[in-house]
Amino acid sequence: VQLVESGGGLVQAGGSLRLSCAASGITFDNYAIGWFRQAPGKEREGVSCISSTVSSPYYSDSVKGRFTISRDSAKNTVYLQMNSLKPEDTAVYFCAAPVYCSAYGFYASNLAYWGQGTQVTVSS
Repeated sequence: VQLVESGGGLVQAGGSLRLSCAASGITFDNYAIGWFRQAPGKEREGVSCISSTVSSPYYSDSVKGRFTISRDSAKNTVYLQMNSLKPEDTAVYFCAAPVYCSAYGFYASNLAYWGQGTQVTVSS
C-alpha cells in the first residue's frame, strides 16, 4: 500500500493550491480518507476527512469555508482544494487511510497508512 501526496508548493497569501493523495494497493472507495498537517514545532492537526459514502465531510474550524475535500474513485485519488490560503496554513500536509470520519471530527486508525507529506508554504 502506498499513498502519495502532491500539489504542495509556495504560494502567496490569498492564493490557492490543490493537493492530491493518490493510492495504490488500496481501494479508496472502501475507506474514509483524512488530511492532516503539521507545522514546525506544532502537533499534527486533522484538517479534513471524507467518508467512503462522501457524506458529511469534516473540516476543522481553521479551514472551514476555505478548503474542500473530494474524491475521484476512477483515479483512486482524494483531493484537498485550498483557497484563500493564509500564512498559518503553512505546514507539511499528509493524507491517511483509513480514518474514522464523522461530521464532528476524525482520527486515524492505528493501522492507517500515511503518505510522505507535501510541503505547503504560504507567504505573507
